[in-house]
Amino acid sequence: MSLLKELTALLDALGVPAETGIFKAKAPDTYVVITPLSDTFDGYADNHPLREVQEARLSLFSKQNYRVCAGRIVRALLDADITITDRRYLGYVRP
Repeated sequence: MSLLKELTALLDALGVPAETGIFKAKAPDTYVVITPLSDTFDGYADNHPLREVQEARLSLFSKQNYRVCAGRIVRALLDADITITDRRYLGYVRP
């Protein structure tokens, strides 16, 4: 299963809408934007890849306290054996 499909299914199970582009209607109060970053093969031996590495950025947007939702997403990612390589809080933008 591709990472994008797996992440979308995982977020759907948590009840958090996910988008990879533009919402067709008004954006919900809480949602995640999935941005695919790379899809490469890693660990070559005898000209055969040992594993496929897929990377994506998840951007969580919420009008409420995001920490509860972020914690649920992190726990679900770890339970699904998905490696988290970085976590950043980029700040609050006042409307």
